Amino acid sequence: MKQRSIGQSGLQVGALGLGCMGMSEFYGETDDAQSLATLEHALDAGVTLFDTADAYGFGANEELLGRFLRGKRERVTLATKFGLVRKPGSYERRVDNSPAYIRSACEASLRRMGVETIDLYYIHRLNLETPLEDSIGALAELVKAGKVRAIGLSEVSPATLRRAAALHPIAAVQSEYSLWTRDPEQGVLQACREVGAAFCAYSPLGRGFLTGQVTSDSLDAKDFRRSNPRFAEENLQGNLRIVETVKALAAEKGCTPAQLALAWLLAQGEDVIPIPGTKRIRYLDDNLGALKVALSAEELARIGAALPIGVAAGGRYTEEGMKGLNA
Repeated sequence: MKQRSIGQSGLQVGALGLGCMGMSEFYGETDDAQSLATLEHALDAGVTLFDTADAYGFGANEELLGRFLRGKRERVTLATKFGLVRKPGSYERRVDNSPAYIRSACEASLRRMGVETIDLYYIHRLNLETPLEDSIGALAELVKAGKVRAIGLSEVSPATLRRAAALHPIAAVQSEYSLWTRDPEQGVLQACREVGAAFCAYSPLGRGFLTGQVTSDSLDAKDFRRSNPRFAEENLQGNLRIVETVKALAAEKGCTPAQLALAWLLAQGEDVIPIPGTKRIRYLDDNLGALKVALSAEELARIGAALPIGVAAGGRYTEEGMKGLNA
């Protein structure tokens, strides 16, 4: 698989990464055996960036990655996050970026994954009550101690990214980016390029919606998308028109909707690394097919015009989920 750089960290990864969140929570029933098989299949196919967080499944997702990593750590670039503190059994959360919490969270993640070093360690969300200098300072200490190779930020504003990069090199920014969430084009991508950070795009398929395979009726009772504003009945019909547009464009190109959406993202720059999440091999293989889809400048312009910034109806998250977003 073609490689892309994670900023100026020296880390090289496959052009498509794998988001692991749904293997342990949020998207219906989980199956560790199925997920482990998907992780193995991804690595065999050339995927090397695996993305998790301590908040996913209250640590269960990191533990799952730990089982997968045994005997293959040197082949994997491991990204995880800290800062979202949740109550068991609840979506409710608070944000903690204090130095003491950062140190304890890092030790806990290392222990759950059974590794000595985290390749890319993100602040999951920012708590503006903690000075950015204190948080970055604590992360810099972890880098010096060899527990973290590179620092990342998630869902931050351009101004925050520039401030952080003035304190310590920032290797990557992770935010939602897709054909129905083009917000990063309004300043964050430019700031990444100014400071030399890669951009890791999560939910590049609109939480599966852009594939055309997801409807409100198809969602499991435990699926958090049932409470997501974009999947709410009052927004759904408008957003289904987005899906129909993607399906039509994909049919013209001779690829699947998922492949078109990912190929469009891959074409936004060599510094953009999509990390579509899935727990099923068949969806993983479909996503990997995007690497063979080449879009011309004319096709990219047409896709962009058909699905402009702000096209989606409804917010990205509920009010609770918006805590620390774009801080």
